[in-house]
Amino acid sequence: MKVEPVIRLAGLCLALSLAAPALAQEPVPAPQKAAVSAPNAADLLFEQPQMRNAAPGSTLTYAYVRRSGIAKAPFGPNLDDTIKLAIEPGKGADERTIRVQMFSGMNRFPAGPFEDMPGNPIIPLFLENHLRGLAKALEANPRYLKLAIRKGMRERATVTPVKVPYQGREVDGWRITMKPFEGDPLAQRMRGLDNLAYTFVTAPEVPGEIVSIEASSRNAEGGELLEERLSYDPKAG
Repeated sequence: MKVEPVIRLAGLCLALSLAAPALAQEPVPAPQKAAVSAPNAADLLFEQPQMRNAAPGSTLTYAYVRRSGIAKAPFGPNLDDTIKLAIEPGKGADERTIRVQMFSGMNRFPAGPFEDMPGNPIIPLFLENHLRGLAKALEANPRYLKLAIRKGMRERATVTPVKVPYQGREVDGWRITMKPFEGDPLAQRMRGLDNLAYTFVTAPEVPGEIVSIEASSRNAEGGELLEERLSYDPKAG
């Protein structure tokens, strides 16, 4: 989700000028830079060696926030915490062994470790935690929700280029957006959360490549049903 420009006009103009020097020559247009095709969303998030630029011995820290305005707090109390990934060498050059601190204090629960991982485990960590809370709030089968998100990733995701601020400059990245539950046959049972919008931002120059993940939903009046987001904190180290 590469095009190669083929330029023959310059040679043709040169041949014409040699054969008929008295003729006025048309200016040769400058070659156009080829547009970059957007990658497939699932490939971008799950098939890239995202950890190759995460140095062994470093720690990737992600700020995490969850809020909900639904009565009786089915998602639990609001949460503002961090997820930390301690990076160790893996068997391959692009692989890392990753030890996880999933939240802190009383919020902490076990996760990992992940051995010889080329991809960033922050994506499945976020999604599994999100689906656990969503299934509990909706009294739904987590497998059904997971399959809907997977299908949405394949069939409904939009991938667009984006500039990402990093270390005082802007680097190239991608934004992936989707609404996997829109039009779902069981939408009436989702307490308004069928409009859940998922946004992922990636950038190859950022360690671990995952810049942010967000799942958000608002009701017709603009009330916050769910705001759950995670973002890479380059200053935390």
